[in-house]
Amino acid sequence: MRRTGKLPELLAPAGSEEALYAAVAAGADAVYLGGKAFGARAYAKNFDTDALKRALTYCHLHGVCVYVTVNTLLYDKEMDEAVAFVRSLYAMGVDAVISADLGLIAKLRRELPQMPIHASTQMSLHNRDGVDFASKLGISRAVLARELSKEDIAFAVENSESEIEVFLHGALCVCHSGQCLFSSLVGGRSGNRGECAQPCRLPYNGAERYPLSLKDCSLSHHVRELCDIGVASLKIEGRMKSPSYVYEVTSVYRRLLDEYREATAKDDERLERAFSRSGFTDGYFAGHPEKPMTGIRTAEDKADSKNAALMTFAPTKIPVRAVCEFHKGEPSKMTLIGEKKTVSVTGESPSEALTSPLNISDLTTRLCKMGNTFLSLDEKDVEIHLDDGVNLPISAINALRRNAAEAYEDTSRVLPNETQTLSVPKRPKKSAGRTAVFYSRIGFDGLSKKDLSSFSQVFLPLFLYEKKDAEMGVSGVCLPPVVFDSQLSEVKVMLARAKEYGAKAALVSNPSHIALAEAFGLLPFGDFRLNVCNRETAAFYGELEGLVLSPELTLPMMRDIGGSAIVYGRIPLMLTERCFVKENGGCDHCMKFGFTDRVGKRFPVIREYPHRNLILNAVVTYMGDRQDDYRKIGLSEHFLFTVETSDEIRRVLRAFDKREKLPFEVRRIQK
Repeated sequence: MRRTGKLPELLAPAGSEEALYAAVAAGADAVYLGGKAFGARAYAKNFDTDALKRALTYCHLHGVCVYVTVNTLLYDKEMDEAVAFVRSLYAMGVDAVISADLGLIAKLRRELPQMPIHASTQMSLHNRDGVDFASKLGISRAVLARELSKEDIAFAVENSESEIEVFLHGALCVCHSGQCLFSSLVGGRSGNRGECAQPCRLPYNGAERYPLSLKDCSLSHHVRELCDIGVASLKIEGRMKSPSYVYEVTSVYRRLLDEYREATAKDDERLERAFSRSGFTDGYFAGHPEKPMTGIRTAEDKADSKNAALMTFAPTKIPVRAVCEFHKGEPSKMTLIGEKKTVSVTGESPSEALTSPLNISDLTTRLCKMGNTFLSLDEKDVEIHLDDGVNLPISAINALRRNAAEAYEDTSRVLPNETQTLSVPKRPKKSAGRTAVFYSRIGFDGLSKKDLSSFSQVFLPLFLYEKKDAEMGVSGVCLPPVVFDSQLSEVKVMLARAKEYGAKAALVSNPSHIALAEAFGLLPFGDFRLNVCNRETAAFYGELEGLVLSPELTLPMMRDIGGSAIVYGRIPLMLTERCFVKENGGCDHCMKFGFTDRVGKRFPVIREYPHRNLILNAVVTYMGDRQDDYRKIGLSEHFLFTVETSDEIRRVLRAFDKREKLPFEVRRIQK
């Protein structure tokens, strides 16, 4: 949906109170920040309840919107607490929450439909259908995936019902947002839960090589294009950054927007001094996600940031005027008048003075003491109507002033009555049996129909599916995890061909692809990329033929949800827009390339459609010798085959049949 205003909203990060003051001072139209839980930046300073209220008061006084991040994936035990947190945010007057967990969103839409919700970039909304899917959930704004080109952004804006927010400036993940398991499965710190250890910033294939570390994004030379496209909001990344960074970057873009122009060399220099990783990139927006996007923090970058002006930021008070009335026998009254707001409060009635009646001079001095508020009241801006010979206790005068200031600063809403959830989330309707995905033809082409006979459903990538596969009994195709609008027509051709060949089911990795599969008569089966971490999300996908649970869950968590667990395979850790194989030796190395980390572990890299890459775990997940652990709690089995030869696949299946251990290091699903 094209915006209705002249300019996009400029959305700035606020990882601390001082950063919030910096963002407002620099001209942000809105800020986004996190509470002490449920935000995707767990290591930012963030805001406790009192700080949130102060931040909201300050921003609203300055005409700035506040969006609070509640964008981690949630476990069942956290769901009620998260809903209660959002209810408290609504009562405070927060303008919107940013969320990625479909279970939480579904529950909020039932129990607190008044709360505006923005779909986080973690939801992986990368096409028009994804935005429309979010809109049907009641989401008012969709934050697009950062990998979209200008053309795909423009198509989404023109053809979607929701507002569109676009990433403008700041750090880029090399993996598609919401699709990264690297930090979680390798380092034990979940990026989907705000604890990313940033493995993409580490060296691979040599101490001096940082192939996964991207430069920061800067669209400073595309501001006019973004305005003309009609996006609703432009977002600056940086809740872990300093207040000085927030001020510098926000103020540069404020000027570019107001002056409707692109950045000059001087503007770029200012942005680089604030923070740079070997310069900036516009690769995704411009449609060329190639090697020049890579960059690290050089010694020169660090020196520039260190030498940049270190500024301190304090709240700027809002001037108001006051009209006060003190009449005998009538409630005292104080009215505060600002540029966009007027409030009146009443207090104790003045009585006849026995000694020392009130006088205008003393009243003015006392009424101007705004104390620890964000308001300022000058004596010349106070108008007092005072009866002669009346008195009022000092405590009553102070209370009148205090109540007037509180009323002026108040941002609260009336919280609707808490509703009782009518439906309790249920387990998936049926067992999926034993299912398998073959991500390549390396090992698959050497297998027989008999080798596959233990599987109730086998899936091959859509772009690799052939007529002979259906004859082998393979009736499932994997939809590409990402399908840009510019790629949709080609994917539809492949779907029609697969259906003609005999495909009957589709493994879907994105909620927007469910309707796409059904449009071609394919039964949708939910992949682990749907990030199902709680019963609410599982219930949302309850009509799917099967559901593979998030590999971040423990067995007890899976037990409470129900579905399929990945019991074998190199789980894909990253889905990248760039083709690292092509960049590191060319297409002849396809299915042979990998990244080796500092301790010698090798992470294979394989192709995804069209030339994206999947970076696989160095360690295989294996539960063949622990089948009772998941079978006794009712979980189905899901296998991932990636770089194995056909002989290796047969050995794995035999080991499962005999419940044997594998003769190398494996990863287990935690109890």
